Amino acid sequence: MATPSTNFGVYVHVPFCAHRCDYCAFATYSDRDHLMDDYVDAVLREIAIAKEKGLPTATSVFFGGGTPSRLRAESLLRILDAIDRTSDAEVTVECNPEDASLERLTTYLSGGVTRMSFGVQSTQPAVLADLGRRHGTMAHREVSEAVTEVGFTTWNMDLIVGSRAEGLDDVRHTLNDLLTLDNPPPHISCYALTPEPATPLGRDPARHPDEDATADAYDLVGEVLEQHGYLWEEISNWAKPGHECRHNHVYWDHEDYVGFGSAAHSHQHGRRFWNVRTPDRYVELLRKGESPLGGEEFLDETTQLFEAESLALRTARGVPLEAFDSLDEISHLVRVREGQVTLSPKARLVANQVIVRLRSSN
Repeated sequence: MATPSTNFGVYVHVPFCAHRCDYCAFATYSDRDHLMDDYVDAVLREIAIAKEKGLPTATSVFFGGGTPSRLRAESLLRILDAIDRTSDAEVTVECNPEDASLERLTTYLSGGVTRMSFGVQSTQPAVLADLGRRHGTMAHREVSEAVTEVGFTTWNMDLIVGSRAEGLDDVRHTLNDLLTLDNPPPHISCYALTPEPATPLGRDPARHPDEDATADAYDLVGEVLEQHGYLWEEISNWAKPGHECRHNHVYWDHEDYVGFGSAAHSHQHGRRFWNVRTPDRYVELLRKGESPLGGEEFLDETTQLFEAESLALRTARGVPLEAFDSLDEISHLVRVREGQVTLSPKARLVANQVIVRLRSSN
């Protein structure tokens, strides 16, 4: 399946957090802030090594985590400055709502950041408490006002549905809070809460999401956003036209990208590789002049095709009809238009039931 080959993404993992949320299973740490300066130096070393080996020019850069806004803004921009990128490159920084000061956002914008991403999750106090989130319930308004004043033209807010403390009215209130802002986020992501093992949420079965309630909440989000002019892009993403996250599409279009930092993953020419998980080990290896590589695998052409089609099927682009031997058993889960197969709205949370029917999965 042909996909564009002109984009190249760079992901920078920042593993520091002020507080670990109850649902978080990412490689993040709330007790390693003392490593920040050494970590930035290590990332700069890793980037320099990659450039010596011919690192492509980035069309998008994404700082994720963890909490990139835990770093001093100047430290983050040191990393950004080391990354060669096109003149129109998209640069996104994930930021906690409580970190969205005018000073920080102004520094980001003047330093080359073009797009902000804020994990709001909900505006309802009981839901935030159940998720283990610490920002206040008015954070969405404060963030919107700060982003507008500083001059960012595109940005997004993330939501999570599925908390046992959340009802459909809570979801409606959250959506209303965001959509009635003077400057609503032009891109909204919505993720279904997942009880990952070894997290406080995962260890407490009484807090595990109800699948039917989660599906109802997710469906409501999609319906309301599309009524307000947001276009569905991918399972968890809706955007106003022109406000799509270009870096996301590097992943969805199965293009190449390189990740820097501990636990960062990369994909180039069918090779998938990743760095050691902990920042301590990552810093130590680079300090000694050793590779932080944690592992790698090489994907054959069949696997690459399956991954490309699986990712495409999660998006509004879909896959060609010939990607399936038959749609008979999944006709109720898909739509077919002009030779392209896409998921029906009700099938988005059960996409795997369609993906396993791809010809390339056999």
